[in-house]
Amino acid sequence: MQAQKEAPPDMNCRDKFLLQSVKVNDGITAKDITSELFNKEAGHVVEECKLKVVYLSPPQPPSPVHEGSEEGSSPRGSVSDNGHVNAAEFSTAAKAFNEQLEAQDLSPETRTHITKLTEEKKSALQQCNKIRHELELLKREGNKSGGGVSFMFVIIIGLLGIFMGYMMKS
Repeated sequence: MQAQKEAPPDMNCRDKFLLQSVKVNDGITAKDITSELFNKEAGHVVEECKLKVVYLSPPQPPSPVHEGSEEGSSPRGSVSDNGHVNAAEFSTAAKAFNEQLEAQDLSPETRTHITKLTEEKKSALQQCNKIRHELELLKREGNKSGGGVSFMFVIIIGLLGIFMGYMMKS
């Protein structure tokens, strides 16, 4: 298998791993383990288990709020219930992440690269929110103008009716 350069956009993967196990006698060495041992047709009892590959999102930066500081409160993510990203929470988390990076022994080039990626992510989240807002506005406009017959269609039918009435009178 070849490693993928980036995760697919939908985070779905059809790759699977097949794990096989077989009971062997005591004293077997690594040289004795061959593909023949896993051949069911040869009469070996082979246990199989398929493992599905699941992609996980990269870990989020640690929360700047200390755990247990608010009793009974649930942890909060950076995405609200309506799917919008909270910029204030993202900025706070990004600052905490940058402070943690400074504490680590990283080269200046690595720090610059990480900072640049963090800024790109922030920009992408802002664009995403802007596009969501525009989509909501377009949906609202579509709902306002939906249904009914256009004014021009009514005028054309009216004129056609007057013309037909005139023709039948003559």
